[in-house]
Amino acid sequence: MRKFLFLVALQAVFLSCSNLKQTAENKPTPSLKLISTLEIPFNQTFQDTKVGGLSGIDYDAKQDLYYLICDDRSMVNDSRFYTAKILVDENKLEGITFQSTTTLKDETGKNYGNWDTSPTTACDPEDIRYNPKTNSLLWSSEGARIVTAAKLILQNPSLNFMDLKGNFKFKAKLPANLAMNKEEKGPRNNGTLEGITFDFNYKTIYTNIEEPLFEDGNQANTSKGGVIRLYQFNAKTKKNTAQYAYLLEPIALEPNPKGTFAVNGVSAIQYYGKNQLLVVERSYSTGTQACTVKVFLCDLKRATNVKKHTSLKNQNFEVATKKLALNMDQLGIFIDNIEGITFGPKLPNGHQSLIFVSDNNFSELQKTQLLLFELIQ
Repeated sequence: MRKFLFLVALQAVFLSCSNLKQTAENKPTPSLKLISTLEIPFNQTFQDTKVGGLSGIDYDAKQDLYYLICDDRSMVNDSRFYTAKILVDENKLEGITFQSTTTLKDETGKNYGNWDTSPTTACDPEDIRYNPKTNSLLWSSEGARIVTAAKLILQNPSLNFMDLKGNFKFKAKLPANLAMNKEEKGPRNNGTLEGITFDFNYKTIYTNIEEPLFEDGNQANTSKGGVIRLYQFNAKTKKNTAQYAYLLEPIALEPNPKGTFAVNGVSAIQYYGKNQLLVVERSYSTGTQACTVKVFLCDLKRATNVKKHTSLKNQNFEVATKKLALNMDQLGIFIDNIEGITFGPKLPNGHQSLIFVSDNNFSELQKTQLLLFELIQ
């Protein structure tokens, strides 16, 4: 990583260790207490679909209903989302009951294609959010960048607005730096739009890429973290209004064998307060089945809007500050591929709950987990 990233890292550490003023606009770093877990069986089916690949979750408090998106590229069943009831009784996850399955529709009203047989017509769902103001849904597709001697697939990521029946309504206008390119410019494959969250007034949308853009520097490794961008959109105009730099942690563990696949990136985000997001970083290394998952309170107040920066290399800017709220390694339980986060119902003691879901990638070697936390401020 270039010298500026080292300076940015020092700056981030310094700022993250400073005491932030605890105001209504700047909430203190929360403490997250695990109170219950639930595993969805690998072989569970619902309405002729295989339940798995759950990569995003959101909660409609009025209906006590959860929306869960599946990252199936129509290879197991049609690309889809589920609604479900999650029973929380006396601080315990008692069960999950799926209510419906809804197929995602493209701009022409058709089901998305199978990635294996028709990749240009497929999508890659990653997150989902419900907007009670419009009674509609927003979901992200990661797109694809496959550049080999035998194959070229350039599929742009997208932020898609749909109704509750899965019908396409419109897309957000993405900035040019999110377009896929044959050359090493823009997003990396499988490192693009991942998390989504609305602010509490549903006027602003935040989304993130999982890994750095090519022009912004290297991916995270076991020594240094990379720099990703958090994107802010106006929910009414659907236009990008700001971009902020966020410094990832290094990859948690050396892969085994050395030199094989390892990654750390942002897998989910949740709005927390003005200029603040809960950011989920998920690190995985070959040779270790579990993931290292950390949750940070990210503050954008002092961060530079880098929207006009075509590259973050050798540039002067302020990164978003971050404070560690939770390291799931310290829970003493197996943690899989956490990809979804949402506020749940209030607990009996009046505290806010927070629910995480893991994506098992439709693998019998992985788990679909629901984790229930109490948020203590």
